Amino acid sequence: MVDRVVEHEVEEVPEIPEILEKALLYSLEEAKKKLNDKKDVVPFTSLVVRENLFIETHPANSSEECFNLARHTVEGARGANAYALCYDGYVDTDEGRKDAIIAEGGVPGVDEGYAVGYLYTIDEEGTITFDDEPAFIGEAPNFMAGLKDASQYEEDEIEDRYLEAEPEN
Repeated sequence: MVDRVVEHEVEEVPEIPEILEKALLYSLEEAKKKLNDKKDVVPFTSLVVRENLFIETHPANSSEECFNLARHTVEGARGANAYALCYDGYVDTDEGRKDAIIAEGGVPGVDEGYAVGYLYTIDEEGTITFDDEPAFIGEAPNFMAGLKDASQYEEDEIEDRYLEAEPEN
C-alpha cells in the first residue's frame, strides 16, 4: 500500500472534466480487476492522448519514488488531454482507516487535480468486496499543471511514442 496525503476539505463534489472522469474510472476498474484476480496493483498511469489511452506502470522501492516516476512521465506528456495515477492505498475515514483503490489525476493547465477511489474490504477467505460506487476523496496534485491544452501542441512537439505506438486500450 502507498502512503499519500490527499486533502479533503471540499463540502461537495466538484465538477470533474469528462475526459478526466473517464480516465479516473477506467483506471479504477483496471485496478479492481487486478485485485479480483489476486494480482498486485503496481501503481500505473493512464494517459489520454487524442483518442488513445496509454498505460505505464511505475514500480518502485518507495511510494516517493513511485510518485516521482509518475510525475516525470506525466509532466512531459505534451499533447495529452488527461491522466490518472492509480494505486492500492488507504483512506482515513470517520470509521478508521479503510483500504482503497485510488486514482488521482488532472488535465493540462489546471492547478489542482482530483482523487477518487473504491473502498474495499477483504474477508478471512480473501474475498474482496468493493463499495458499489467510487467515492470522491479530495483534491490532489496535478502533474499536468504546467502543460498547455493538448490542442495547442503541434504534432512535432508530441512524443513519437504517443503518435506511433499502439495504446493499451
